[in-house]
Amino acid sequence: MTAAQKEHRHPEDDELFANRFTWLSVADASRIASEVYGIKGLASTLTSERDQNFRIEDASGHTYVLKVTNPAEDPQVTDFHTKAQLHLMARDPLLPIPHLLPTREGEATYWHKDDQHCRRAVRLITFLPGIPMHRAGRSPKLRASLGAVLARFDLALEGFDHPASQHDLLWDSQRANRLGSLLTMIDSVEERALAERFMQRFVEQTEPALLGLRRQVIHNDMNAYNIMVDSEVGDRVTAVLDFGDMVKAPLVNDIAVACAYQLDDSAEPLSTASECVAGYHAVSPLSPEEIVLLPELIAARLLVTVLITGWRAKRYPENRNYILRNNPLSWDGLRRLAAADDDEMKDLLLKACDSATKDIA
Repeated sequence: MTAAQKEHRHPEDDELFANRFTWLSVADASRIASEVYGIKGLASTLTSERDQNFRIEDASGHTYVLKVTNPAEDPQVTDFHTKAQLHLMARDPLLPIPHLLPTREGEATYWHKDDQHCRRAVRLITFLPGIPMHRAGRSPKLRASLGAVLARFDLALEGFDHPASQHDLLWDSQRANRLGSLLTMIDSVEERALAERFMQRFVEQTEPALLGLRRQVIHNDMNAYNIMVDSEVGDRVTAVLDFGDMVKAPLVNDIAVACAYQLDDSAEPLSTASECVAGYHAVSPLSPEEIVLLPELIAARLLVTVLITGWRAKRYPENRNYILRNNPLSWDGLRRLAAADDDEMKDLLLKACDSATKDIA
């Protein structure tokens, strides 16, 4: 497939989302954990969008997660994710991320082949404590913690690269324009008009502004389901999960993705997200050009979310509730961003970062 074809392909062509395979069973997961990793325990299923995850608990109460990739995933992309995780572990050992555990043969990845000769990567990782952020009460301190942890994550990835780091990914919001074909699948006339408005803004304003910005490998999926916190009223991030959407992109996209899930339900939607931005800026300063582009990049992530999840919910109605978990909030965020004053949002973020810099000094 040529670069031009990739830019204009329909999302239906994405094998990671479109294909169906015979999935591994709980018994398969238990057997692999025992035979390949020497971990004997009970397996249970964890939710996932395109891969399979199993919780493994041994007799002594130790818990692990067995991650099984979608067979359609390019082995080079799998290697990219694995190498990035190993790089993070080495660069910042105290970073709150799961650690990869080796097989009995000392390998980071086990390649499993089933009876239908379907080949998929299997990795075992440590289980980190906490509760998902979407179930926790959120405070300014927690949002600042989120920003700071993400900044450490990005700093640890600085300089890391891989041949597959620029792989084709639907959730890569720097290429949101590729999802234009999904606009016609939005049933609501009001919502379709809103999405078309933001798509036009992305193509005409945001995408050209990305060209001169810093680029590196980023997490790219810091939604509230991929973040664990210390308690229901916690103020500290205990784990950053799921590296399956990592990609090389403008660095500022990472904090934009995180902020898309930290909006306030008020006339100033970025009032809470600015606390996350300030926490990031205090650890890894953003440039003025990156800061003022954040409102548009946050909108781009919300746009990508409503387009992909709306399309996939129709395609896979049996998994509709999981697929649409972030959809209503994303539509609400787009409405609030559309109603807010652009200059005021930029000024709010610039002041939050300036305050964070003064606090450090």
